[in-house]
Amino acid sequence: MSHVVVFGATGYAGGHITDELLSRGHTVTGVARDTSALANREGLTARQGSVHDAEFVRDVSTGADVLIVALRAAEQNGEKLLDAMPSVAAAASAQGARLGLVGGAGSLFVSDDGPLLVETPEFPEVAKNESLSHKKVLDYLRSGKTDVDWFYVSPAGDFGSWVPGERTGSFRVGDDVLLSDADGKSYISGADLAIAFADEIEEPTHNRARFTVAY
Repeated sequence: MSHVVVFGATGYAGGHITDELLSRGHTVTGVARDTSALANREGLTARQGSVHDAEFVRDVSTGADVLIVALRAAEQNGEKLLDAMPSVAAAASAQGARLGLVGGAGSLFVSDDGPLLVETPEFPEVAKNESLSHKKVLDYLRSGKTDVDWFYVSPAGDFGSWVPGERTGSFRVGDDVLLSDADGKSYISGADLAIAFADEIEEPTHNRARFTVAY
């Protein structure tokens, strides 16, 4: 079993990933600015802190096999996820740990010859900043500026607490192109995204690569 640190363990994606990992017998350190929502559960250690605190990140990563970052990417209170990536990657590298990111769908191509989903007229204006900020994190990982073994997961186009769905255990896995069903719908539940993360942790198949999951 693995020891996994989940940054953003009280969020939608991070919470589902934490639940899935615990159900499989892994130990989880759940990190959040406010850990009051993390119930006392076997295998779970709650740590209050921020991904933007490099010293805290190094400390909480000690002994970890995998670091998972499930956080917003756009600027909040003057802080952007991209700015924290060098220290997070360095902490993972120092432990010989893998680094997994919950990304966004906007950086996926809508077809083999593009464009990116975020560049289409239908993409919600309100979501563009977050999507482009996540793309910058992916670009950083792909730049080769870190030697850490990373994986970046882009959920389907429809993903979030407003479309929770159910745990089915059945979904498709793709690479850089948005996956849609026969009706053009691109969707994945939080629980099934968490299965994809846990599967990748247990049997790594995407090394220094992005993949996507959808029904």
